[in-house]
Amino acid sequence: MYGASRFYKYPVPLLLLSLWLVAVFLLSDQPVYSQYATISNKEKYQSILLAKRIMPSTLTENVRKTVLENGLTILTKEVHTAPVVTVQVWYKVGSRNEEPGVNGIAHQLEHMMFKGTKNRPIQFGRLFSALGSDSNAFTSYDQTAYYGTVERNKLKALLALEADRMQNSQIEPEQLASEKRVVISELQGYENSPEYRLNRAVMQAVFPNHAYGLPVGGTKADVEKFEVEQVEKYYRNFYSPDNAVLVIVGDFQTANTLEIVKEVFGKLPKKVRSEELGVRSKNTFTSSLSSPIVLREPGAGRLLQAVYPLPDVNQPDVPALDVMDYILTEGRNSRLYQVLVESGLASELTASVTSLRESGWYEMFITADSKQDLKKIDSVLSSAIANVAKKGVTLEEVERAKTQLTADVILSNRDITSQGMQLGNDETTAGDYRYTDRYLAAVRLVKPADVVAVINKYLTKETRTVGFFEPTQKRVAEIGDKPDSAQTTESFSNVAPMLLSEVVKYLPPVDLATDAITQVLPQQFKFTNGLRLLLLPDHSTPTVTLSGHIQAGKEFDLDEKAGLAAFVAENLLNGTKSKDVLTIAKVLAERGASLDFEAYREGVRIEGDSLAKDLPILVEILADVIKNSTFPVKELELYRQQALTDVQLELDEPSEVARRIFVQSIYPKKHPLHTFPTEESLQQIRRQDVIDFKTKHYRPDTTVLALVGDFDLDKVRSLIKNEFGNWEVSGQAPTLKYPTVPMPEKIVSINPALPGKAQAVTYMGYTTINRYDPRFHAALVLNQILGGDTLSSRLGAEVRDRQGLTYGIYSSFQAGKNAGTFLIEMQTSPEDSRKAIASTRQMLQQIHQQGVTPLEVETAKRTLISNYNVSLANPEELTDRILMNEVYGLDKGELHSFTDKIQKVTLTQVNQAARELLHPDQIVVVTAGPSVLAEKSIK
Repeated sequence: MYGASRFYKYPVPLLLLSLWLVAVFLLSDQPVYSQYATISNKEKYQSILLAKRIMPSTLTENVRKTVLENGLTILTKEVHTAPVVTVQVWYKVGSRNEEPGVNGIAHQLEHMMFKGTKNRPIQFGRLFSALGSDSNAFTSYDQTAYYGTVERNKLKALLALEADRMQNSQIEPEQLASEKRVVISELQGYENSPEYRLNRAVMQAVFPNHAYGLPVGGTKADVEKFEVEQVEKYYRNFYSPDNAVLVIVGDFQTANTLEIVKEVFGKLPKKVRSEELGVRSKNTFTSSLSSPIVLREPGAGRLLQAVYPLPDVNQPDVPALDVMDYILTEGRNSRLYQVLVESGLASELTASVTSLRESGWYEMFITADSKQDLKKIDSVLSSAIANVAKKGVTLEEVERAKTQLTADVILSNRDITSQGMQLGNDETTAGDYRYTDRYLAAVRLVKPADVVAVINKYLTKETRTVGFFEPTQKRVAEIGDKPDSAQTTESFSNVAPMLLSEVVKYLPPVDLATDAITQVLPQQFKFTNGLRLLLLPDHSTPTVTLSGHIQAGKEFDLDEKAGLAAFVAENLLNGTKSKDVLTIAKVLAERGASLDFEAYREGVRIEGDSLAKDLPILVEILADVIKNSTFPVKELELYRQQALTDVQLELDEPSEVARRIFVQSIYPKKHPLHTFPTEESLQQIRRQDVIDFKTKHYRPDTTVLALVGDFDLDKVRSLIKNEFGNWEVSGQAPTLKYPTVPMPEKIVSINPALPGKAQAVTYMGYTTINRYDPRFHAALVLNQILGGDTLSSRLGAEVRDRQGLTYGIYSSFQAGKNAGTFLIEMQTSPEDSRKAIASTRQMLQQIHQQGVTPLEVETAKRTLISNYNVSLANPEELTDRILMNEVYGLDKGELHSFTDKIQKVTLTQVNQAARELLHPDQIVVVTAGPSVLAEKSIK
């Protein structure tokens, strides 16, 4: 349950889930004619950071900090834009407090914190699900955090659950043994990634005497040795109110809530803890190795990682380092993107500044085709950095990066969960919840000379550590169009259904009646050219979220030119009749705005956001690239090479291989969903194909735009009309007829082998209902019970929680406009895959034959409704809901009537759906992973 730190681009990065990814912003590159000497900025930034303490803040102006007598720190922030609230508990302990031999114990304990307490001996995931809480947890270097977002009337219940597991969690031998298997399965999933393996080797070299050099999740060797006494000691040492920060953000009254917190948490005692686990050296990093670390292992594509040690989060150079990062690596105009990606040497470049309590680092990851020379790439990288240090950067570049950083922070704090994350992270990592406000003030004062100074100070060849990943083996064969099939049988035994009466028994008191949500609906407009527009003003933050859909997706790809729809979508921003690619990137970057196009099966998704004042620029660019894109040859060829590398990498990734084979096994040739890009199909695409596809499929009468944010409705309607009103096409929009696809007649089992992988990924399923099927809402309730949540569902309780066979198992009815797929996905150790598949089919058979219980139906309905209401408080999810309702042709009232439809689902309807939609003996099972799987069938 932990992610990757380099996803965070502004101050204090975390190992968070993908929910917390920050949008990528585009930068500009201009020639430089002046040079700047290295200077020290320590005194200047210290004064800036201190001065900011007394300056009016923006993100924290209504935050209140309270410390209870037992040491618990409480941060509260009222946000009354929606009737939801987030509760987060941040413990000031993470992998930083470990050493070899106990590496991963913080992560293991995080898992165990869901296993129950003395007062509630029940999986806490089931309690959170019953509350309708969007809950999870993560472990990072400096902290472990638990968070949940719910409707406001469940605030006290969440507080009660968190207080209970702060003091009363139990570490039982049987449960620890099971959850150790789950953690090992998780680690094996990371081991599948060459990037992860390279990063682990490099970080161990950078921090040989410090826990920052250890993998946050641990190692299999250490996890296998954990004993109950070790985990209990760690829990006793670090899980107490005086080592925790409680963050509450949302729709509540501070005074009343603080009284509840004092009642619930105030009685918890401080703990007398023994010495901290882990031995840490005063020297947090070592000098670089004289030669690169080289991993030669099975894989696809070449990787280069370079890591430069940096100071801790509170050092005054951090703001300038972040500005430097944006200038060097963010966007088409950035310095290193130009010399590495635009030149064709690399297909991808990512970088980030990591700033933690005791140290930091700057890391760059470069992905290249398997034919490229990593030594040459490294030489070009070093020369480019030295050139920037020598010639300097422009004031224009610096101001643009500062604008992006500021916009980045504002745009990433639009929903209450993210706001809580910002506060919790700042308080536990930097020691001050106001850190981001002070950081932004310091960013505003960064000058070109400051950027050059930090480059000269930190980005030196003497201190860096470099790693190469060089693949030694490619896949033995391309994925075939028609995999082999085999009839298999199972011996079923009964699995007792979950006793949800136990869940109700252990739930804290809560008013289960949901709050009435204001029925605000978007305004709909349709222009004479057919373009549809949905607008919903929301003045809670000075931002706008834009989402769009064009009926020009991958379903229109032909086998011989699979990838064409993506070719078009990904190249729209690469030049128009009036602007080249760098101009477009610069215009967006100067305003901290983002705009992206992505082709998926049934359409092209448009995603954009900006500060409210910059919406006209965002819309102007959107209209220009849709109407006037020119697809320059150079950019098309650059994209082709990147796409070819992506295909190579995908065919080395078990989840992607399993997905391809699964889809192509249930949808036959010539079906719109069967095609996937291959190296051959990508080579067949010509510029004229791209132009013709765009002319044919990009039309106003198949385009929908939805905007939510801080704007005047009439002004935005006029803006859209002015920019898109002259977009005209002739003829009728292309249509597709999806053929009826029968269910498989038997069990189809396919086991593609991928050398060098540690974990197996399994996809199971078949074709099913589309979005318009009358059983759709009953199917959603059924799925929530079956596998909608990996901690609380039937599959999760049995396959993950009781047997410990998988880190995650989920099911879904992916009901599209024209087709639908029922899918179960899980990740297992190779030796556990057969047993996990058998248990999964057993559960399908049980529910198919016996149905579900009334209490399960009511709990699932409550969970779905609560989660839906919480999702509407996130502007990105809200905009997406509005958009897709229109794409599917649903009434605009569906935005709020959805919950009524879920509420009206009956037990009879759910059990009928189970009989009609669950088919354990007519299912495709694809397991991709280590070679040993190729020799096994499902028996």
